[in-house]
Amino acid sequence: MPKPRILPNVILGLLDNHPNMSGRDIENEFQTEIGEFWQASHSQIYPELKRMLTDGWIKIATEYVDEDAKVIRYEITADGHDHLLDWLHEPITAENDALSSLKLYFIHDRHSPTLAKILRTQVELHTKKLSHLRQRQQQLFSKDAQIDQQYGHFLILTRAIEREENNVDWLQRTLAGLK
Repeated sequence: MPKPRILPNVILGLLDNHPNMSGRDIENEFQTEIGEFWQASHSQIYPELKRMLTDGWIKIATEYVDEDAKVIRYEITADGHDHLLDWLHEPITAENDALSSLKLYFIHDRHSPTLAKILRTQVELHTKKLSHLRQRQQQLFSKDAQIDQQYGHFLILTRAIEREENNVDWLQRTLAGLK
């Protein structure tokens, strides 16, 4: 099964947040804000913009020459906005959990039902993962001798548990703060 195209959703979210962005503006967002948690290169962005024009998700807002370079500014279409909303409402699963940060980034309203749904799903997924990691720790490292024999593995597992505890704590606090 082919992997879903994620980049168009990110670009649609950017254009929804900031209408009339150029390809360069979009590229700059990936080098700053979005780049903190998602990467895309020049060679990915421009071909995707062309596909999105063909798909009817974006349109050219303005086109001009500036300092010997052609500048095209894009805006999201109604179809593009519908596609973005469909993507934001797609359920988060263990398989696509990595998209949660992206989806959160594009939610504007703290009272959005989509926001609460994503956070609740995240709490559930990460609580299950935390439980699994704790079970593994108990199975593998219930005795000091087991820790001594595989100390590096123990450290990695302990760090994974702490990361998930922190994640669940943050998610629960954030969810509680929405009320």
